[in-house]
Amino acid sequence: MSEIPVSVTDDDATAVFVEHRELMFGVVYNMLGTVADTEDVLQETWLSWTARGTGSPLDGVENPRAYLVRIAVNHALTRRAAIVRRRETYVGPWLPEPLVTEDEGAEVPALRSESVSLAMLVVLESLSPLERAVFVLHEVFGYPHTEIAEIIERSPAAVRQLAHRAREHVHARRPLYEAHPRVRREATERFVRAAVGGDIAELMEILAPDVTVWTDSGGKRKRAGLRPVHGRDKAVRLLGSFARRGGAGGAGLDLRYRRVNGDDAAVLFQGEEPYGVLVLDLTPDGERVLGVYVVANPDKLTHVPRGEA
Repeated sequence: MSEIPVSVTDDDATAVFVEHRELMFGVVYNMLGTVADTEDVLQETWLSWTARGTGSPLDGVENPRAYLVRIAVNHALTRRAAIVRRRETYVGPWLPEPLVTEDEGAEVPALRSESVSLAMLVVLESLSPLERAVFVLHEVFGYPHTEIAEIIERSPAAVRQLAHRAREHVHARRPLYEAHPRVRREATERFVRAAVGGDIAELMEILAPDVTVWTDSGGKRKRAGLRPVHGRDKAVRLLGSFARRGGAGGAGLDLRYRRVNGDDAAVLFQGEEPYGVLVLDLTPDGERVLGVYVVANPDKLTHVPRGEA
């Protein structure tokens, strides 16, 4: 690989960072599951990048992309420990922070629109930090084991072992399948109609027997569950109680369909402010809902595009 010319200016170094920023965002977000922490890690990466020696950050760097990703991954591994400590005192179920885009035609960087699903991020939470880093780099972004070994400063053999453990764990909890976007959109709209309308028979039909409902409010929304609800009967009772309290419309909420981590989903707005994000996980045949994820913690909705006035 050719050397970067020593005459490169600081403006060139900034341009290189900006060029690879979305790649770093995608890697770090999938490692951490929160937008705020990801942005902090990118800021730390920028400071590390610009603090290299007394010359240009590019001096002596043969592969800026690999160098920046290595810095970002290592900052993310350090940040992961702080996130785990925060989780220990978190009120109720914890879900990743959703990446919401306006609609399918909206301009959005590819690495964000193609992020792994919210359901997959939940599974990745059960991996060790190193296993998750290896899984994200290899399975999501296609990095070879030898390059990952350089990034996390482990031997290729150790990386292959980490990759094997992570892949087995993920596939055991979530077989690799992806419902067609049209199927996902139809299932989401069908579920929302039944849930808002209190249609018990329809909910019993669309929910899988072993469905689980997660509601993440961080203790900041009234009547939000403090633990996941397992099983179709309990889920129907929970959703039925929501409908009896007035559903979305009765609570002064406006429902709109959006893309969340690349998948069709629903977003509730109270005026112009986002109130909650609802994402479904479907069975492999796409016929039933296996998981319902509701992110209602206001702190996790700050990056959601605002509704129309």
